[in-house]
Amino acid sequence: MALNKKGSRRIAVDGIEFRRRVRRKPFHMQGLCWTPMTYAVEATSGSQPGTTLIVTSGQAHPSNWVGIETKPIRPAHVAAGIREARDQGWDPTRVGSPFQLDRSAGFIAQP
Repeated sequence: MALNKKGSRRIAVDGIEFRRRVRRKPFHMQGLCWTPMTYAVEATSGSQPGTTLIVTSGQAHPSNWVGIETKPIRPAHVAAGIREARDQGWDPTRVGSPFQLDRSAGFIAQP
């Protein structure tokens, strides 16, 4: 699965170029702040896309419907997530199902 180039941002981690993207509209559960925001990451090098990394963050989606203030996902957070996923066995060049990384420890769902 390839990420849309529109709306994505580039980041280099350990000499490898990646592209990350946060979905513009939150899913229903994210809009109500019942589940945390997710974002996708993929390597930009190579002739075909490899495995996509799906990171579950520990914060609410910025476009949530209940008015909870959030902080943006900073490049340092993305880089740390990429490194953690690679330590857990994610290979961005291998084709396959998306790799899930849960970094949502400490997320408190809103009632």
